[in-house]
Amino acid sequence: MVGPFGGAAAAGRLLGLSESLQRNAFGLAGSQSAGTFAQWGTPTIKFHQARGSLSGLLAALLAQTGFPASEEILTHPDGGIYNAYSDGGNAAVVVEGLGDRWELENISLRLWPLGSSIQSVVTAVLNLANENDLRPEDVQRIRVGLSDTVYRMHGTMSWDDRFKALLSAPYAAGVVLHDRRCWLDQFTPERIADPDLDRFIRERITVENDPDVVGTGAAVIIETRSGEVYVDRRAVPKGDVADPLTREEIVEKFHTASRGILPDDEADRALAMILDLENSSVRELMSTLTVSEALVAA
Repeated sequence: MVGPFGGAAAAGRLLGLSESLQRNAFGLAGSQSAGTFAQWGTPTIKFHQARGSLSGLLAALLAQTGFPASEEILTHPDGGIYNAYSDGGNAAVVVEGLGDRWELENISLRLWPLGSSIQSVVTAVLNLANENDLRPEDVQRIRVGLSDTVYRMHGTMSWDDRFKALLSAPYAAGVVLHDRRCWLDQFTPERIADPDLDRFIRERITVENDPDVVGTGAAVIIETRSGEVYVDRRAVPKGDVADPLTREEIVEKFHTASRGILPDDEADRALAMILDLENSSVRELMSTLTVSEALVAA
């Protein structure tokens, strides 16, 4: 819902739109705000996110031509975003701290390529497994506690295909314990179909609604066959603004993501530009990150 506004703000700034044209860009962005939660569990959720950028760009380009739009896209009583999606909202909050507070400095970064709301589960399981050298054969039971909202979204999600597995708390806990790793190779059809892994998840992992867990936190309790009990409670996942990734962790994630897709020298070149973005050419960076069809085929 808010993506088109962010896209319109960025594109309008780059285009140097006047105040009135930028207002029209926001109006055009609001008419493109879309996407419903009926798509949960399908790849269309990702389409919603990508569409926000495209809608914002289109809004700014149309506004640049003089295309008019409503001045009340946020506050109009019939169809304004605040009234359509809340109880009217508080318009003053939108401009509070404008020019002084930069929300981009407070964003969270996912360390692993799965649902944002179950990053805490991976954080906790990896921490317990690594600190205590826990192996699947050592484990009698894993209990995962989630907040009500996260439980309803991820607690009972099946893992019969890759997209659902990326959203499934039971599968994430099981595969991370087995592999001590969480990347895309943990979510291939072959890994998902592993009968031993599937049996372990169904027989030894319980995910429940924990009233003491808030937001995207998690409580993971691992009981071993020999009777030890290990507990990890997380208010936020690794990568949250309250527990941010280090520069080294971000660089390592880039290397992991680019490996096998970009040649090593190109990846290093792109990384150097990213780390010095204020002095780099965005056009050159995007050219470096573009994967040729020949490379994809190879």
